[in-house]
Amino acid sequence: MKYDMRIEDCFYLGKIVKKYSFKGELLAKLDTDQPELYEDLDAVFIQLGREFIPFFIERSSLHKSDLLRLKFEDIDTEEDADQLLKSELYLPLEFLPKLDGNKFYYHEIIGFTVEDASFGTVGKITGVNDTTSQPLLEVLHEAIEILIPINDAIIQKVDRKAKTIHIAAPEGLIDLYLQ
Repeated sequence: MKYDMRIEDCFYLGKIVKKYSFKGELLAKLDTDQPELYEDLDAVFIQLGREFIPFFIERSSLHKSDLLRLKFEDIDTEEDADQLLKSELYLPLEFLPKLDGNKFYYHEIIGFTVEDASFGTVGKITGVNDTTSQPLLEVLHEAIEILIPINDAIIQKVDRKAKTIHIAAPEGLIDLYLQ
């Protein structure tokens, strides 16, 4: 595991929410639908100030389905544990489970080309806006940003080899931006 981590190299795993015992154990709430994937980690990165510090895990177990009970090396008292309360946990991107088919992580599709069934090449994905109720692909078409909703009805196929996402945009959606 490399130690010169930057936020771009990591994904958010969860947050330490409370102490569990008098021996420095902590409970972390994981931001995942599959907490069991993270039950046997050797280490996590904790953001302290601007640094990502690796913390090695002595033992961990799932607690009440979505909480991970953690015992870090060298965190042996309540006072030690207090220092880590509310800290965010991160892992390197390579720890993300691989997705296949039409499922994707937002970070992995940046730079992909969007091909629409009737319009043709729409442009390159520059980002994903997930601040709205429905996440949107931000696609650059000749200096114009086109926003395309991410949903199963629109996304037809994700071709990782060709770095292309094939879509069937609702009629008039792309034209709306080009007028």
